[in-house]
Amino acid sequence: MKLIATKDAVGHVLCHDMTQIVRGLTKDARFRKGHIVTEEDVPVLLSMGKENLYVWEKQEGMLHEDEAAEELWAMVSGPGLGRKGPKEGKIDVYAECDGLLKVDSKRMRLVNRAGRMMIATRHGNTAVHAGDKVAGTRIIPLVIEAEALRKVREEVGAEPLLKILPWKLKTCGVVTTGSEVYHGRIKDDFTPVIQAKLEDFGLTMQEHAVCDDDDKMVTAAILDMKAKGCDMIVCTGGMSVDPDDRTPLAIKNTGARIVTYGAPILPGAMFLLSYLDGTPVLGLPGCVMYAASTVFDVVLPRIVAGDEVTADELADLGEGGLCLGCSDCRFPDCGFGK
Repeated sequence: MKLIATKDAVGHVLCHDMTQIVRGLTKDARFRKGHIVTEEDVPVLLSMGKENLYVWEKQEGMLHEDEAAEELWAMVSGPGLGRKGPKEGKIDVYAECDGLLKVDSKRMRLVNRAGRMMIATRHGNTAVHAGDKVAGTRIIPLVIEAEALRKVREEVGAEPLLKILPWKLKTCGVVTTGSEVYHGRIKDDFTPVIQAKLEDFGLTMQEHAVCDDDDKMVTAAILDMKAKGCDMIVCTGGMSVDPDDRTPLAIKNTGARIVTYGAPILPGAMFLLSYLDGTPVLGLPGCVMYAASTVFDVVLPRIVAGDEVTADELADLGEGGLCLGCSDCRFPDCGFGK
């Protein structure tokens, strides 16, 4: 840094915070470290008794924190993302639409392990709304070598580290299974729960069928909904190991590709995920009807965004897959499913 007269400081960068004291009103930093002095700032600084300032002396190959923030933004910024800043070297990243936040964790780690720079985000594969803050990024020091950022950007590659996948699916078919509902012995309390969860993502229940514990009837209902163009199909009931529970067999007999029958998530271990010519077909265990948050809530955002889920990804959910059943459910603002 170098010492400079305040009247000559326009365009220069402050090396430390400048505190302003107004008796009875405030004592706080009026100008923060890294602030670039403007013409309007000069009389304010002089009124604070600052005839001289320590400023950063720009050197070839060095970037100020605001300049470095732009480089980090270039690594982060993908579809569906906006920004605020830089302010004090930090850029805040916001969702510009409702959708699924995708984070390339492996490549982002290259940035965060490089030192003197950081990116912090929400958990990936979670639902966000337009205007939600999803990430923040900055360098740690006031200045950094341009070459250090260039090397990291080269390692990270051209593909953005973050993006929002907007909701893609619009319609759903629901197959309610169980002799007790089919014969009118009990009320169908499952379908209203599913319908409410679908509506949270803008999905319409296009088709609804109630089937007996008959795998052929369930298979026919799924294929009929597929033919009618439902974007996804959800089967409720008949998912356990009881002899009358035949929904997994019915889904298999449609010709669907089974990704998994069973998931390391509680509640929701008896979950089935499959794809029938690209259309997701889900088998939901009974816990989805009565538990506040289950495997369905974890997987649904990815399904609606058209983000295909793999068996390996479901297996990875074992860590974080235990819902604590809090009396005041805070999902998704908790560790469940992450």
